Amino acid sequence: MSSTSAGTVPRTYRDAHRALASNQKTSKGAPAYSRYVNRAMGRRFAALAYVAGMTPNQVTAVSALLTYSGIALVAFAAPTVPVSIAISLLLLVGYSLDSADGQLARLRGGGSAAGEWLDHVVDAIKIGLLHVAVLLFWYRHYDIDDRLLLIPLGYLVVQTVFFFATMLTDSLRRSHRGITRNILAGEGSSSLAYSLMVLPTDYGVLCMVFALLWWQAGFVVLYGLFALAATGFLLLALPKWYLEMRRLAPAPAAAAPAPPVG
Repeated sequence: MSSTSAGTVPRTYRDAHRALASNQKTSKGAPAYSRYVNRAMGRRFAALAYVAGMTPNQVTAVSALLTYSGIALVAFAAPTVPVSIAISLLLLVGYSLDSADGQLARLRGGGSAAGEWLDHVVDAIKIGLLHVAVLLFWYRHYDIDDRLLLIPLGYLVVQTVFFFATMLTDSLRRSHRGITRNILAGEGSSSLAYSLMVLPTDYGVLCMVFALLWWQAGFVVLYGLFALAATGFLLLALPKWYLEMRRLAPAPAAAAPAPPVG
């Protein structure tokens, strides 16, 4: 098997995995877990899905099923150690599959607008439900000051704004460059130091924190620190992205229609 760019297609899991390794999105801005662990896991899931004949939308559906099942457990299950670990695993595998659907689409020759829309809508629902589920869990099971319930509400607002801003910024970047595909690895990257520095904003690490859901003091403190880190990152990122958008050249004005003849 040669590279898919050479006009051939992978036949085996190994071929598919090798082809994916050379066709990754840019790592620019990606936190360490998402960059080094989740994408690698997603690559393996994507290769498995490819040889199994699955479509990207089917992988998205499996990702949503696992993620939403984990969120449902947060909202409605008892805070035991086994349940907490199960929640964390469901969220982590769902996150890896969330990476796999896009990688599978690239391996199959490129995704569709409908597939990208579905992927982002599933993510948007996930963000909203997860922090609402934490709010319900704290209210039902934790003996805490009611004012602390503002933490998951604030986290929800921050994550919603962050998700919208990142999607819009990426869309405007691609529109300015005249491309519809994702910006790939050779077109931008961030240093290892940066990826480690923004690790507290990493959704994958937050998923691991849910393994401590049974431990009230530990989970409240860690979840609160993640909320604080996400807020700080957003406050720094928004003006940076705005200035980047201001530097983009305006789109050329449409030519005026020719006057009628005669």
